[in-house]
Amino acid sequence: MGVLSTLMRGLVRGADRMSEFTSKRGSRTHNKGRGARPAGLRLSSGKFLSVRSMIPEFVVPNLEGFKLKPYVSYRSPRGTEPPVTAQSVFSDVVAPRVQKDFEEGSFSREQLEKYGFNPKQEGKLFKLYPKNYVR
Repeated sequence: MGVLSTLMRGLVRGADRMSEFTSKRGSRTHNKGRGARPAGLRLSSGKFLSVRSMIPEFVVPNLEGFKLKPYVSYRSPRGTEPPVTAQSVFSDVVAPRVQKDFEEGSFSREQLEKYGFNPKQEGKLFKLYPKNYVR
């Protein structure tokens, strides 16, 4: 729609209809709300039944003595650690355990499950990517 046609429609129909409908424009009983879902059910009789399991429960930890602040400045220096890769996860977590067991003589190919091997991994020897690792 063009600008002129919108202006003409506003003049013909009335400028009030073009403005945003807020809770202040309704009647005294009108409550537009903010998009929150009701914590219960409206019955056929018109009454509202509050359901305890639908009421949100906020679990807030005790932050007494907590020294960190919730804001990180954009001026703070960038991290110096290299990004985490599958090879670095393997060399930091699995390889030392395999090497230690190999030196002690307790390493066995039949007991690879204790190092993170899953036989259902389609030929991959070790699980290099955790489920929540971004690839």
